[in-house]
Amino acid sequence: MAIAPIALATEDVLSESIGQRLLAELPPVFLPPLLLRRDGAGYLRAGMNKWRQLAQRQAVVVLTDLDNLACPLALLDNWYGAGSRPPDLLLRVAVREAEAWLLADHDAMKQLLGASAVLPPDPDRLPDPKQHLLQLARRAPRDVRRDLVKEAGAVSSQGIGYNARLTSLVSGAWSPERAAQRSPSLGRARVRLAQLAQRRMARPGPAAGLTAR
Repeated sequence: MAIAPIALATEDVLSESIGQRLLAELPPVFLPPLLLRRDGAGYLRAGMNKWRQLAQRQAVVVLTDLDNLACPLALLDNWYGAGSRPPDLLLRVAVREAEAWLLADHDAMKQLLGASAVLPPDPDRLPDPKQHLLQLARRAPRDVRRDLVKEAGAVSSQGIGYNARLTSLVSGAWSPERAAQRSPSLGRARVRLAQLAQRRMARPGPAAGLTAR
């Protein structure tokens, strides 16, 4: 069986690192992903026709945040519109933000924030997971707090070490398997990615079509 190419399109550094970690869980049926990232979901939404075209030749995984939309199905319908839904194009939605997927792994988050951190039992229900994480970080050990929390008067909503600290967590202590037990949206993403790999294994060849949605 030939190893197939795959592309990963994301809206920020953290989502990209999470996507890479999720792909690394899969059986070795894909090449290292082609990384397609710019800041903001607008880039992903505007690129839907491009992702459709690319998905005619290879698998494409798009990860985005739900943000303020009502539910993941609303986002999928909005983004796909009346256009086609190629079987090799997998669009997955973090509810409501990628930070919810991190908060769902309590073991990893306690390593980061401290054993006394009070973590949400159902992070997919948080209205603003990133702000929830930043509030928890205010009581974290000093070096973590310095990385995650913005300095007084800073324009940014986060500390200058935010992405570096959290991407390090993602590549190390964070477990998608544990996190999926508390995050249904992450659980669905892992199921769809596993199906993508299984269907690739069932259809050998560099130009094999995949049928996961």
